[in-house]
Amino acid sequence: MQNGIHFISGLPRAGSTLLAALLRQNPRFSAGMTSPVGSLFNAMAAAMSQRNESSVFIDETQRVRLLRACFEAYYADIHPSQLVFDTNRQWTTKLSALAMLFPRSRVICCVRNPAWVVDSIERLIRHNAFELSAIFNYETSGTVYSRVEGLSKGDGMIGFAWNGLREAVFGGLAEKLLLVRYETLTTDPLRALAAVYEAIGEPPFAHDPTHIEPTYDMIDFDARLGTPGLHHVRSVVRAETRPTILPPDLFERYERDAFWNDPARMPSSVQIV
Repeated sequence: MQNGIHFISGLPRAGSTLLAALLRQNPRFSAGMTSPVGSLFNAMAAAMSQRNESSVFIDETQRVRLLRACFEAYYADIHPSQLVFDTNRQWTTKLSALAMLFPRSRVICCVRNPAWVVDSIERLIRHNAFELSAIFNYETSGTVYSRVEGLSKGDGMIGFAWNGLREAVFGGLAEKLLLVRYETLTTDPLRALAAVYEAIGEPPFAHDPTHIEPTYDMIDFDARLGTPGLHHVRSVVRAETRPTILPPDLFERYERDAFWNDPARMPSSVQIV
C-alpha cells in the first residue's frame, strides 16, 4: 500500500461495484467489492477500548499505528506501485479517523435517488423468488412494506448508509468527499471517472466502459447471501429506463430524499459529479 489509499462508500445499489470494476481497468489501481478491512478496523478499535482492561497499556500513537496496520497488512500483497480503493459503506461514519490515518485520502460516495435504491433491492428480491436473502435474515414472510421498513431502519442496509452519508456531508470534513451520482456513472462513465481522477490527483487513464471484466468471486459471495446478482456488473455500461415496481406511496416517500441535487442544502466544499 506504498502508493496510498482512497475509499469507496455511499448508498447501496448506487454504483460502487461498477465504479470499482471501471477503476480496476487501470493497472495502477486495486479496487473491489466490500473488503473485510472495515470489520477488522472495528474489531481492533473495540479491542483497544476501555472494555479491554489491557487498553491502559495502549496510548494514542499506538492506537493510530495499530489501526493503520489493519489496512497495511490486508493489502500487503498488492504491487507496491498500486493505489488502493477500499470499499465499505461504513467509511462515511469514520471520516474523522480516516482523515487522521490517511490525510491525503478521499472518500468517493456513490449516490442514487433513494426511491430507486429501494426499487432496485425489491426488484432483486423478486427476481430471486425461490431464494431467502440474508438482507432480510432469511425471513420467509413479509411484504414490500415490511422489507422497506427493515431496510430503512438506522441499522438497515439503506438506513445505515443514508445516515452515514449525511453525517459525512454535513459533519465538517466535506472537502474529503466526492459524490458520484449513479445517473452520471451510467450515462457518462468517462465524465464520472475524470472527476475521480481529478479528486485524487492522478493522471488520466484511457478507460473502456464497453468492456468490463467480470469478477467471479462476487458470484459466490452473492450466492452465500442468498441474493444472486447483488454485485452483478454488466460487461457494458449503459443506463436503463424502467417503471418502478414499488407501490406509489412507497416510491413517493423516498423520491424527494436526494438532497445532493439541491445546491442550497449542500456544503460548498462537497464535490459532486
